[in-house]
Amino acid sequence: MTASTTGANGPAPAPAKAEPSLAKTSGSMAIATLVSRITGFGSRAMLLWIIGSGVVTDSYNAALTVPLQIYELLLGGVLTSILVPLLVRAQKDDADGGLAYTQRLLTMGPVLAAGAAIVAVACAPLLTRIYVDGSTNRANPELATAFAYLLLPEIVFFAIGALFMAVLNARGVFGPTAWAPVMNNVVVVLTLGVYALLPGELTLDPVRMTDAHILVLGLGTTLGIAVQAFVMLPAMRRAGVRFRWRWGWDKRLSEFAGLAGWTSLYAIFGIVGIVVNTRVATAADNGALTQYSLAWQLFQLPYGILGVSLLTAIMPRMSRNAADGNIKAVVGDLGLGTRLMALMLVPVSGALTVIGSDIGVSIFALGKTSYEQAYSLGSTLAVSAFGLLPYAVNLLQMRVFQAMKDARTPALIMMIMMAFKIPAILLCPKLLEPDDVVLGLAVINSATFVLGWVIGDIWLRIRIGRLETGKTLRSVALAVFATTIGGAIMFSASVLVDWIVPVGSSDYWYSFVSLITAGPLGLIATFAVLAALDIEELRPALNRIGRIVRRK
Repeated sequence: MTASTTGANGPAPAPAKAEPSLAKTSGSMAIATLVSRITGFGSRAMLLWIIGSGVVTDSYNAALTVPLQIYELLLGGVLTSILVPLLVRAQKDDADGGLAYTQRLLTMGPVLAAGAAIVAVACAPLLTRIYVDGSTNRANPELATAFAYLLLPEIVFFAIGALFMAVLNARGVFGPTAWAPVMNNVVVVLTLGVYALLPGELTLDPVRMTDAHILVLGLGTTLGIAVQAFVMLPAMRRAGVRFRWRWGWDKRLSEFAGLAGWTSLYAIFGIVGIVVNTRVATAADNGALTQYSLAWQLFQLPYGILGVSLLTAIMPRMSRNAADGNIKAVVGDLGLGTRLMALMLVPVSGALTVIGSDIGVSIFALGKTSYEQAYSLGSTLAVSAFGLLPYAVNLLQMRVFQAMKDARTPALIMMIMMAFKIPAILLCPKLLEPDDVVLGLAVINSATFVLGWVIGDIWLRIRIGRLETGKTLRSVALAVFATTIGGAIMFSASVLVDWIVPVGSSDYWYSFVSLITAGPLGLIATFAVLAALDIEELRPALNRIGRIVRRK
């Protein structure tokens, strides 16, 4: 993809826009991410309503885990956290604004991803048997393999989308990348609608690749990822980027390869943990993997709306400060990001802990999903909610290292985290009843992020010196204080619902009323306390809200 340069290549690429404020950028992205996450949940809820929680959904989720984790841990990590700093430096240092470097990356990336996808498809039976423990007859490796053949090509489209995202973000363009997943969710919803209209049921004995149910669900999901990638093309053109093959080697690609090597190791450690987690879940109980996967997606919703927006907006800024050798500004970015996430995510963690089971029942206890399965899913979310802030801060810390072109330290931190996580996961089936294993897996996952936060903080102190720990701890303490008050009000309101709802009402009705009354009441109380505390980081948002109210 290329923007033209003067002379042989045409006009020069448009320079990156002036850097907008962090609050403005992350705020606008949060709206897009909110829509994305809501539509994503709509598609996941439809999956359970239409198919239910059992062998079919576990097999589909197991097959989907492979390309998703390759993207999230490898492609996403390499192409966003490493490429953005390198692209920012190229724009700053190169006479052509980093054009040639960008073109080579956009040429070689999809080609390498296509090769990886071909190998993955060829190895699909092996991959699914690594992820799925079929010895207990609670999972179906053959069905997972059939889905994998159709889902693994997503690797190519994930890579293209991640490249487009990195190029756009490095140029200060964030909106289209935040809205792109919405289109994927729309395609998946339409796919599930077609699936629901198909006659008959999916055949498991034997599994047939020609089964229309498998083809519709597998191909429709992959089409969604392709749409998610290519919907960013208009934004690429507006940013001055046009398609052009450019082969040849740039010495900075060697630098990228070195950084990518360590990030790949980071990914491998993470994938090993996910493999162990998936095998234990699929062997524990029917639907356990689906419950864990959906609880994890619910867990990520507030982070995706608030944390991802903040991280995406802060990465180019942090990279520029690191490139300039301004370590004080990097420390400031880390401190500000951590405090903002604490003030936003701790209240949400409290809410998820109190009404997590109500959320699970209200969203999923419909169609073919039973109340018990939905309640277990919500309980899984509730017991893991304490890990939300540590998860976000851990990822922010990794971005600090990567902004300084240090991919080795994140890999070593991930290795330590997995050294704790994997043995703990393997103990779950030995210590817990089968239907409680998923709860244990969720607690271990969140505890691992707490460990990662502590290790990352120590390592950053060694690397860049004193951090803004005092200010950060103060913000966390204030957030916990406000959340405790709001959580108590939320719990009291939830108990009151049990008294008010008419006798004989369904369990679903109790949960739904509790969710729509106790949840908002507790969150409003929490943020009211935070507003009354007059916290510096919240003043811009509160002033803006005040101006809107005064206009009305």
